[in-house]
Amino acid sequence: MASSHLQRWLTAIVAVPILFALVLFGGELLFFLLILAVVLLGMEEYTRMSFGEGHPWERWEGLLFAGAVCLAARTGDARILMAVVAFSVLIVFMTYLPRIREERFDILPVQKLVFGILYIPLMMSHIIMIRQAPDGVLWIFFVLVLAFSGDVAAFYVGRTFGRNKLLPLVSPGKTVEGTLGLFAGSLLFCLIYRYFFLPDLPVGHTVALALAGSVIGQLGDLCESALKRASGTKDSGTLLPGHGGFLDRLDCLIFIGPFVYYYKLFLLP
Repeated sequence: MASSHLQRWLTAIVAVPILFALVLFGGELLFFLLILAVVLLGMEEYTRMSFGEGHPWERWEGLLFAGAVCLAARTGDARILMAVVAFSVLIVFMTYLPRIREERFDILPVQKLVFGILYIPLMMSHIIMIRQAPDGVLWIFFVLVLAFSGDVAAFYVGRTFGRNKLLPLVSPGKTVEGTLGLFAGSLLFCLIYRYFFLPDLPVGHTVALALAGSVIGQLGDLCESALKRASGTKDSGTLLPGHGGFLDRLDCLIFIGPFVYYYKLFLLP
């Protein structure tokens, strides 16, 4: 436990400054390449969890369409993005037909791959689109503060005071107390961030974004845990020591990204 905790901190000490430097100084293109790489790694972990070892066709098809969806998002044109998603679904289904070799079959592989395309690249494409706004860098940091401050608070509050399991069949380690710590941590640090970096954002909207975003992020975490439990794995990968795989770090961002993007688009003046 102590070793895993140390690994968690060492990974964060190395990864967080690199992430912040890329967001702050890397420009829009480098940020896009960062998200593209993370999405491809997450998609690879997802297909390995969902299909098991082997299945090269599904793995390469998943990577191909994940990259195409991210590239479509970079155009900033929602029509192109929806067109690429629609044709990805069509092609996944159509290319499955020639590979049917038995009289009795099911289309579960198609469903798994289509879900993966919607779940990871389409949802993460909203992070790319948030960055494209004139104040995109500030909002990317807001998303990171919302996601990771709550995550850290939940970890330590749950570890210290956690007594009541939240959803033990889905995520045995999560507690009600840790979840309350998550809400409080997200709210506190979002308000602090807003004070220094987004002073024009009304306090009421900051509170709404922090509270609703932390709930949505927690649900994103639990949904990814359900995927792992269903596939019989503890972590999505091993590339981030102490944290698991990239999908384990993306879980809340996958849900928070679209929430913040549409909140900003439809509700902020």
